Amino acid sequence: QVQLVESGGGLVQAGGSLRLSCAASGDTFIIYAVSWFRQAPGREREFVAGMPWSGGRTYYGDFVKGRFTISRDNAKNIGYLQMGSLKPEDTAVYYCAAAPNVLRGWTTESTYNYWGQGTQVTVSS
Repeated sequence: QVQLVESGGGLVQAGGSLRLSCAASGDTFIIYAVSWFRQAPGREREFVAGMPWSGGRTYYGDFVKGRFTISRDNAKNIGYLQMGSLKPEDTAVYYCAAAPNVLRGWTTESTYNYWGQGTQVTVSS
């Protein structure tokens, strides 16, 4: 089993930045992929960013447009999502997710076996 705990959310003004963290514990050796999703009120959960836990190519949702960066620190078992140029429409609960493989694709929720509890990001205009 893998446990994921997000932190770093909060209230920020439009144009500002936040860095979200995802601390992984348990059987982290089974993780192949780590990703971030978000869900705004009244909307479906959507893929934000993902990458192999061991490093390598990164993947982003179309709406990111160079504003966010996903990274990880394997030594600390922590994943990060650095968010910049934040907009009010980025307001959502952000979730960290992990998967042992990506056979179903990076952006598909069912790919991910493990989820954190979420952290709220609110961007004021």
